[in-house]
Amino acid sequence: MDYKTYIAQRVTAEGVSQEEIVEAIAVPPDPALGDYALPCFKFAKILRRPPAAIAAELAERYPTDGVVCEANAAGGYLNFRIDRTGLARETVRAVLSEREEYGASDVGKGKTVCIDYSSVNIAKPFHIGHLSTTVLGGALYRIYRFLGYTAVGINHLGDYGTQFGKLIAAYKRWGDRETVQRGGIHAINDLYVRFNNEANEEMEREAREYFRLIESGDKECNEIFSWFKELTLDYVKGIYEMLDIRFDSYASESFYIDKMGPIIDILREKGLLTESQGAQIVDLEAYGMPPFIVLRSDGASLYATRDLTAAFYRKQTYDFDKCLYVVAYQQNLHFKQLFKVIELMGEEWAKDLVHVAYGMVSLEDGAMATRKGRVVWLEDVIRRCVEKAQAVLMEKNPNLPDKEEVAKKVGVGAVIFGALYNNKIKDIVFSYDKALNFDGETSVYVQYTCARANSVLEKARAEGIVWSGETVPPCPQEFELIKRVADFPETVLSAARNYEPSIVARYLVDVAQRFNKFYIDCKIMAAEGDVRLFRLSLAEATLITLKNGLALLGIGVPEKM
Repeated sequence: MDYKTYIAQRVTAEGVSQEEIVEAIAVPPDPALGDYALPCFKFAKILRRPPAAIAAELAERYPTDGVVCEANAAGGYLNFRIDRTGLARETVRAVLSEREEYGASDVGKGKTVCIDYSSVNIAKPFHIGHLSTTVLGGALYRIYRFLGYTAVGINHLGDYGTQFGKLIAAYKRWGDRETVQRGGIHAINDLYVRFNNEANEEMEREAREYFRLIESGDKECNEIFSWFKELTLDYVKGIYEMLDIRFDSYASESFYIDKMGPIIDILREKGLLTESQGAQIVDLEAYGMPPFIVLRSDGASLYATRDLTAAFYRKQTYDFDKCLYVVAYQQNLHFKQLFKVIELMGEEWAKDLVHVAYGMVSLEDGAMATRKGRVVWLEDVIRRCVEKAQAVLMEKNPNLPDKEEVAKKVGVGAVIFGALYNNKIKDIVFSYDKALNFDGETSVYVQYTCARANSVLEKARAEGIVWSGETVPPCPQEFELIKRVADFPETVLSAARNYEPSIVARYLVDVAQRFNKFYIDCKIMAAEGDVRLFRLSLAEATLITLKNGLALLGIGVPEKM
């Protein structure tokens, strides 16, 4: 049961929406005050009364029942106490009956969310800087699907620009098909790095000419470039498979070239295009922004033009309710400009465009620079994390079956969780040791908690014990765990509302910590009768909740560790 929503549905405050009440409800720092609390301070302006008076009036009107057994005002807070046995009964039964669907809902039924994420550049390998957009977008994709939305994952491939002329020029000068085919994307990148290191004016002219040949449909250049695309997609799909990432569209920048004309015509018709030093721009000075350049002085388009066209194409194709762009915060200005231009074009759906900005990821030894070749490839980070996970597992449990498969789930999970645990806007310094800490705020800790719960349940099954959601009045440790398990549906909703998978990640660590306290203090198998059956039911409910949450982040759960 979603207790925050349950409480909010029974609070009647004129002029305050149920969603605002749900968002405001929190857990008091001192359990003695209550299980949930509604701060009334933010409603004072709307209701034109002191917070304490609002809390007192709401408490008087609140209909207590078998779920919420008490509602008391304390200063400007309305505190609620949940019936502990009722909470245990409703929560455990809900989890055990819904299982993999626990936490899911149909709130998004009939709605579509487009999510533009990862968006690789053709002929460039993934470095660790691509990690955040990929796993953030992947988590949001799963979360929205879990909530009933039609989620459309879009990989807006970067395949347009003079850098691809450089690749052709480099290949023509130094490359051969056999070496590139064997070396794949890394061989292509080596050519790109070499070109940038050795480039002179003549080579730059050569690169521009090769890009012109690509644009004009030259057969040989386009065959080479198509081959580079194939090698790139083969490479990235292997990484996506490891990270449990999927897409519904790989529409690239070049896909929109023949679709830009009508959009540029609309800009002209609406009087939004002006000339500036030969370029065609939308003047945004009145909105505190530099001009949005649509066409350069030579008539060429920019990635901004293609982004504008892509937004219109997505609206026409998917009729989205939201379109998310999971792109680093360095692009804040670009998206502000893009959304403002669409708004100025008279499109009311401009308000449904969201830039989900995130911070940068680096390793402890510093940042990377692709052009100079100083870069840490993402597949190397994943491989090293899996290797270190296997070493740790060998030390902790030498007889563990399927060590390689377990190490893969642990290592890959550590990489994903390391990028998702903190608020998305923060810069992250990835540490192998911290990510693989069994006792820290890590996916490994959550996975180990799952394995611990699974071990108890397996032992009970081996002894022929059967449980099915039995309930007894919970002790404090049980109640604290139950209360958090009951919060899972609202946690998922909150992550979607805030475009913030870290809400799920932090929740999972909290649940794991509470389970381990319960596991140590309450001695599940040493209990007797209904108490033991209830504790087994609670252990299984916790395991299901943790697995569901990890699945939303793209992290697998080993049965043993």
